[in-house]
Amino acid sequence: MSMRSIVTGDLTLEPLETRHADEMFGVLCDPAIYEYENAPPASAQALTDRYRRLEARRSDDGRELWLNWAVRLADGTQRGPLIGFVQATVFAGGHAYVAYEFGSRWWGRGLASRAVTAMIDELQGPYHVRSLAAVLKAANGRSLRLLERLSFLPAPTATDLEPDEIAMQRELVCA
Repeated sequence: MSMRSIVTGDLTLEPLETRHADEMFGVLCDPAIYEYENAPPASAQALTDRYRRLEARRSDDGRELWLNWAVRLADGTQRGPLIGFVQATVFAGGHAYVAYEFGSRWWGRGLASRAVTAMIDELQGPYHVRSLAAVLKAANGRSLRLLERLSFLPAPTATDLEPDEIAMQRELVCA
């Protein structure tokens, strides 16, 4: 499946490829990212291997679309650094799970909000997504505030969550 780059102001969302792994490894080694969950990638090679699998853009059974973008900050007229990523797993029927990670030096600038908004706009177009969900650790106030700013609401019927997780949802208006 072919994906396109998305340009929004000073950000470019580039379809994630193995060529991003070395630079993204530096971003993802930021210990602040893992305050609430997960762990950094074991190595740049492990990240390359993961990105190679994600380049298929589809699960092995073909039931899920895997849409991943590396987020790059423009630096004047120069191509700037990678600052994080956004991703969506799209299911039949127009439903998607979204996620994102950004290096802590980029937090608090509205960059994640703009990148996730650009991804959501793209999901509504060629991918026909009409509802979104995200799962996060309840203690992760920064991520919760981001989702709330993007009009996500608590998902009252969420199941299969860990005791310390919450689910958020958003219905999209057909354009």
